[in-house]
Amino acid sequence: MPEAVASQAKRLNPAPIVPATARGEATRRRLLGAAEREFGEKGFHGTSVNSITSRADVGQGTFYLYFHSKEEVFSTLVHEIGHEMRKQVALAISAESESEASLRAGMTAFLIFAQTHPGLFRIVQESQFVDEPAHRDYFERLSTGYQSAVKFVEAKGEIPPGNAEARAWTIVGATHYLGLRYCVWLGSLPTQEVMDEVLRFFTQGLGLRKA
Repeated sequence: MPEAVASQAKRLNPAPIVPATARGEATRRRLLGAAEREFGEKGFHGTSVNSITSRADVGQGTFYLYFHSKEEVFSTLVHEIGHEMRKQVALAISAESESEASLRAGMTAFLIFAQTHPGLFRIVQESQFVDEPAHRDYFERLSTGYQSAVKFVEAKGEIPPGNAEARAWTIVGATHYLGLRYCVWLGSLPTQEVMDEVLRFFTQGLGLRKA
């Protein structure tokens, strides 16, 4: 990359600011928490640096000690929310030995996370227009995790051979919209009956028959 182009890219995408102390990291986390609530309630364009700092109860100048712009804190949220959510799902899945129980546990962990982070869906959806690479990265990393789980179950002989990528994206889509429907629109986790039906769908399929 030519030096002039590299210099311009650095100005447009400056390196993240890393706090040097535990106190600094605590302030950064408080700003991220405030930003998550602001973006979740008001959207990207309805949120300002001032509204974030007011909610975090810090001076506006403090914001720029940790983030270069509103766009940067938004993109950071997409990455960090995705990372924390995937960690919770992976922990839930690893705690179960049976494949069906693992699937239920993973989906439930995602739904619980969605309920405790109500701004998740608005932030992720808006990231498609604010930071499209971050938007794709969120879903692709989620799909990659499910692909690994699907391949593991297939290797155990518990499901017939198939396209792990297609299966993983189906799970991603189903869990995403279950979270939107129940955790966001209705404000509660799906009932046991709903989860049972979802698990039946994944373990047995629709069972379509020729007329």
